[in-house]
Amino acid sequence: MIRLMAIALVLLAAATPSYAMHIMEGYLPLGWCLLWYAVSLPFLILSYRHIRGLVQRSPKARIGFALNAAFVFILSALKLPSLTGSSSHLTGTTLGTLTTGLMSMPLVGFVVLLFQALLLAHGGISTLGANIFSLAIAGPFVAYLIYSLGTQLRLPRVLSIFLAASLGSLATYVTTSLQLAVVFPDAVGGVWASFVKFMTVFAYTQVPLCVVEGLMTVAVMQLVARSSWAERPEPLRPLQTVGLSLLALGALAVPIVGMRIDFGSGADDQAGELVHQLNAGHDASPFISAFEPSEAAEPWLFVLQIVLGIALFAWAIWSLRKKTTR
Repeated sequence: MIRLMAIALVLLAAATPSYAMHIMEGYLPLGWCLLWYAVSLPFLILSYRHIRGLVQRSPKARIGFALNAAFVFILSALKLPSLTGSSSHLTGTTLGTLTTGLMSMPLVGFVVLLFQALLLAHGGISTLGANIFSLAIAGPFVAYLIYSLGTQLRLPRVLSIFLAASLGSLATYVTTSLQLAVVFPDAVGGVWASFVKFMTVFAYTQVPLCVVEGLMTVAVMQLVARSSWAERPEPLRPLQTVGLSLLALGALAVPIVGMRIDFGSGADDQAGELVHQLNAGHDASPFISAFEPSEAAEPWLFVLQIVLGIALFAWAIWSLRKKTTR
């Protein structure tokens, strides 16, 4: 387990932030924005009811839910360079999918995406429904199916978790590619040709990063997530606590290092350029003008998001250890 954390820490140390996978404000027609809101809203309602039910049945479930929400907050703020010369971010949704249930993720995704849209100008308010569907519905659903299949095939649990996290993360970007391809079909090849082009921007960029997310998800699940619902959770070992602390410091270092090092444009910027190539007349004017931070302030806002995630994560771990010492 320490080896997994070491690998993840090395990969974090080599990372630098840029932009996210979100569909940006103004890049979907209003009708499509409303459609994706209509699709995502029922999942948000069900997610709220699911989480409320968990907490009412077992107050201890708040600890597991806090860990899962913190994991998404931290990982979704990490913009990592890819081998393709672009950059993207992790999702972190598989942890909660496998511990507190598939329906716990839509509400978590909503909170994280709203935070980023309002304070970081990443994604948008009009495109929030579409981004919720790709990040917090489609990705977790694929992760759940992969993990269930791995369990039925009697694969090692660690391998099932790794595949679920990796492919679930990839599914988020495949969904984003399809969402854009349907709206901006290629003039010659139609939706399929456009889908392949968007895949080269989003999904191919994400493939090496999926490995990072898979390793980190396995490490955290083995360290703390399982204990959050066990009847007699085991306390964290000193080395495990040190490992989590190093990962936290590594996560905080990512946006700070990114202030001085540029590892290429973000996947969403490249997707915007592709939209203009497919539809030169498209007007990308935002429907809703949100706060847009300066270039100097943006990394510190990502630091703020990571700090909030770490604080929530630390509270959950403290609560977990407190229960084990009673």
